[in-house]
Amino acid sequence: MQKLHFAVFGLTLAALSASVAAQSDPVGAAQLQPVPLPEATSILPPPPVQAPPITIEWNRAAAGDLLNYIDRVGEEGLDPADYQPERLREAIGDRDPTKLNTVATELFLRLSSDLALGHVRGDSRVDWHVNDPDLNGNEQYAMMERAVKNGSVRDTLSALLPTHPQYAELKSVLATTPKSEKATLDKIRINMDRWRWLPRDLGQKYVIVNVPAYMVALVEDGRVVARRRAVAGAVKTATPQLNASISGVIFNPWWEVPKSIAPEVRGKKGYVAVKDEQGNVVRYRQPPGPSNALGRMKLVMPNEHAIYLHDTNAKGLFDKQARAYSHGCIRTEDALGFAEVLLQSTGKWDKDAIKKALASGKSVQANLAAPVPVYITYFTAAAVADKREIVAYKDIYSRDTPVVTALNSRGNTAFASK
Repeated sequence: MQKLHFAVFGLTLAALSASVAAQSDPVGAAQLQPVPLPEATSILPPPPVQAPPITIEWNRAAAGDLLNYIDRVGEEGLDPADYQPERLREAIGDRDPTKLNTVATELFLRLSSDLALGHVRGDSRVDWHVNDPDLNGNEQYAMMERAVKNGSVRDTLSALLPTHPQYAELKSVLATTPKSEKATLDKIRINMDRWRWLPRDLGQKYVIVNVPAYMVALVEDGRVVARRRAVAGAVKTATPQLNASISGVIFNPWWEVPKSIAPEVRGKKGYVAVKDEQGNVVRYRQPPGPSNALGRMKLVMPNEHAIYLHDTNAKGLFDKQARAYSHGCIRTEDALGFAEVLLQSTGKWDKDAIKKALASGKSVQANLAAPVPVYITYFTAAAVADKREIVAYKDIYSRDTPVVTALNSRGNTAFASK
């Protein structure tokens, strides 16, 4: 029987070390591993096409393959009822080519969109700002036409699914979880859909942050090469889910104090007021030094939310089990060691070079050999390889409820006319 582990934070460092070798675990399974909405609009996939501008000529064999896929889509954590199998079954039986073409096309578009981009959309993806380029309307039609002509509907749809090992492992646990364990099933389905929200190809080398697990991992060629504990945003200053590109590391960084917390530092010693031409204070900065909130390094990863991975001068927080304390940024344990791993491929920034830059007391930027994508994610469950169970993390920001509500809603079938 599957075990839903909510006592994950009691795991030992030995468990963390043992899991580093597991290639499929960048989100932090079986280890110590990791709200207000922002004004910016979330990046979300477009809704499925309501009325197809063209109709694909479906044959009964291809439509039958589509129906079989819909009947078994529960294996992907989706509800077959959302794709109206009875409507497609009726269209196949009626032998009306116009009806079959219309129904099969509509259902293929909805299903392929959900498999590639995720079923849950809109406001149910709280604070989601990840760009997923996996599918667009033009690609869908061309893909659908090829699938029908080549008799490859099943393979075409399956090719849209996430390739990350965690998705496959969650799927395996889903298949063996008793139907009576609804909470566990919902937890798995929520996080399978979150994998569909991400790009299928995360990159040959990338950084992934799992906020509920308080963990940062650097993955290269499918293998976790560095893993660090993290401190994430407090509930009132929740960390958004986003992707960006890391281009470098700044040693001895200045901290540009966000306007939202400027009143907290106004008048305090150790902060520099930046004034406009009229002499009005427009913002505050904190110079490099032992009290700097960013510690001794900050990753260069521009994004509209001003969220970064950085060091910290409050290292005691890494000893806590629940680590939601920041203003939204990701404080990274042993940040200098993490930066050293990122910079290895430059051939210039070894430990001695980093020590020299730090000793200068000045801000120094070290550029990566090539940009590295970073994904800040929110997975509240991860599968434990070969154990047929999951590790569950506390839903810090209460983001699971809108996702499971959307997954279980029957309102998603309204896209197709009867």
